[in-house]
Amino acid sequence: METKKQISLEVVNSNAAGIDIGSRSHWVAVGQNAEDVKEFGVYSQDQLEMCHWLHSNGVTSIAMESTGTYWQNLFSTLVGQGFDVILVNGRQTKNIKGKKTDIKDCQWIQKLHSLGLLSASFLPDSDTDTIRTYSRHRQNLLKQSASCTRRMQKYLRLMNMRLEVVVRDIVGLTGSCIIEAFLNGEYRGEELAKLRHYNCRKSEEEIAKALQFNGRKDYLFALQQEWDSYKHLQQQIMDTDLQIDRLLKEFIEKDDHKKQHTIEKKSTSVKIKTQ
Repeated sequence: METKKQISLEVVNSNAAGIDIGSRSHWVAVGQNAEDVKEFGVYSQDQLEMCHWLHSNGVTSIAMESTGTYWQNLFSTLVGQGFDVILVNGRQTKNIKGKKTDIKDCQWIQKLHSLGLLSASFLPDSDTDTIRTYSRHRQNLLKQSASCTRRMQKYLRLMNMRLEVVVRDIVGLTGSCIIEAFLNGEYRGEELAKLRHYNCRKSEEEIAKALQFNGRKDYLFALQQEWDSYKHLQQQIMDTDLQIDRLLKEFIEKDDHKKQHTIEKKSTSVKIKTQ
C-alpha cells in the first residue's frame, strides 16, 4: 500500500497566537493543546485581561479573522498593547486543507500563523480610515434619501398627482416647490403649475392637468412624513460633506506632499454682463 508523503514546515512565528472573533466572546489560542485555549468576553476589561494572558504566554504576533465589525475594537486594543497584529480574511483559513474536526478555529488560525501561511489584509492608515467612515455614512444617507424620493413619488401617484410625468426630478427645483406648496394646502393644479421653473420643458397647462388631487388625506399624511424625512436627510448629507471637507483640509495641511498636488477649486461666481 502506497503511503502518503509528509512535508514538514518550518515555524516562522514562534510566539504566535490565533483569535477566533465572535459577537459575544473571543476564543484565543497560544498553542495546540487544550490548556492553550481560553475564551474571553467582548468588554473592555475582558480585552485587557486577554492582553495580560497573551503577554504572560510570551506572545508577540497575533492573527485574527476579520469577522464583521467585531474585530475593530479588539484590534486597536492589541496594537495599543504592543502586539504585532495581522487581520486575515476568513477565506484564507477555510481554503487551506488539513484542519482536523476536533481542533478549534482559533487553534487552526494559530497554527497557520505560526507557519507563516497567512497574509495580512490591507488596512488603511488612520486618516484614510476616518475619511472612509464619513464617506460610507454619506453613501448610506444618499440611499435613504433615494428611498424617501421613491416613496414620495408613490404617494403622489396614489393621490393622482402625476408629478413624475411632467418633471424629470420630483425633488428638483420645480418638483420641490410644488410639493412644498401642496403640503401647505394648495391643492389646485392651476396654482401649483405656476410654480414651475422657467427651464421646465412642460407648460403650465400640462403640469396643471397632471396635478389633480383626489382628496386622499391618508396618502397626504404619508407624503408629509416622507418629505420631512427627505429634508432631514439632505441636511445630514450637507453636515457630513462639511465634516469631510474639514478633514481633507486638515490632512492636506499637515502633509507637504499633498499640498504640492492639491488642485485649487475653481471659482463658482458668475459675472453678469450689463447691457
